[in-house]
Amino acid sequence: MPESTLTTSPKPRAAVLRMKEYHPPLGNRNGLRLDFNENTLECSPAVLRVLREIGSSDLTRYPEREPVERLVAEHLGLAAEQVLLTNGVDEAIHVLCETYLDAGDEILLPIPTYSMYEVYASATEAKVVGVQAAADFEFPLERLLNAVTPATKLIAIANPNSPTGKTATREQILKIVEHAPQAAVLVDEAYFHFFGNTVADLIGRFPNLLLARTFSKAYGLAGLRIGMLAGDVESVRWLRRVTSPYSVNSLALACLPAALDDKEYLDWYVREVLSARAELFSALEALKVPYWTSEANFVLVKIGAKHAQFVDQMRQRGILLRDRSSDPGCNGCVRITVGTGAQMMTAVEALIESLDEIGWNATAQQEKDATT
Repeated sequence: MPESTLTTSPKPRAAVLRMKEYHPPLGNRNGLRLDFNENTLECSPAVLRVLREIGSSDLTRYPEREPVERLVAEHLGLAAEQVLLTNGVDEAIHVLCETYLDAGDEILLPIPTYSMYEVYASATEAKVVGVQAAADFEFPLERLLNAVTPATKLIAIANPNSPTGKTATREQILKIVEHAPQAAVLVDEAYFHFFGNTVADLIGRFPNLLLARTFSKAYGLAGLRIGMLAGDVESVRWLRRVTSPYSVNSLALACLPAALDDKEYLDWYVREVLSARAELFSALEALKVPYWTSEANFVLVKIGAKHAQFVDQMRQRGILLRDRSSDPGCNGCVRITVGTGAQMMTAVEALIESLDEIGWNATAQQEKDATT
């Protein structure tokens, strides 16, 4: 075949050129994975039994998600028409942005927060408006309400929030929903199981309220990529129009019912994490490491100027953490996923050694924090 004489690739549209890039620190993740807020142990044994029963002929058919959507809807006390399964919550966010954001529109984000809201929003012609949380990372309700304009068409609230673990109250969420009737208000409950509070019962009562859940965290199905959106029937109808009918794979759809049914395993894992989280709080207090109380399966700590060295020292000891220092208001901060009690005992031992190795001084850090 003759060689092409073309020297350049087709140019993408302007929004893609401006699009915020996201580069997760994947690659070599050998060690105790306390960096991505995954289930640190395993999925339900019931899920593994389903996987073993899947035959080669099962993979030749296109996936059908409607039967599983009915099960998920029943699990949440909703109608099947109110639920849309997605290829992880990331696809849910992408679909929301494509459905509601147009040129001249705005999306409001309390920041810091989950990075993919801004990534997918930046691929549209809409304007991303960040509303900075206070120094203690408490939910910035008044500032968020004041930022709402007629152009506000999407508001995304991670509850609990990442990377801080802070939450918005039910009353705060309702104020936003009622204050911005022209906007779709997403409440992303990815970490619901470690928090316990939900707005699922409000779905359908407020036409602009949408709910996202993931099965990557407590359920341990991150590798299968399955999440969901819920909303009133009309909203879900529009969202379904934008979503690929085959975006959720057959393995995920086969395994999800078993994961939902095994409540005993889910409850055990959540109890284990909550107990380990309390122990981690105590250890950090004893070491005088500043941290923020979290309602999720992770804790944000303040290491200061030596945050990168600290993360590297932990990696050398087989513990993977997530440096969040580049997030708005998070300078010097590192996020620690909470696993089981035994895992966190190992992590705390490594943490003590790593702090000592980098010459971290609690008194010096506290004095520096007081002056900034």
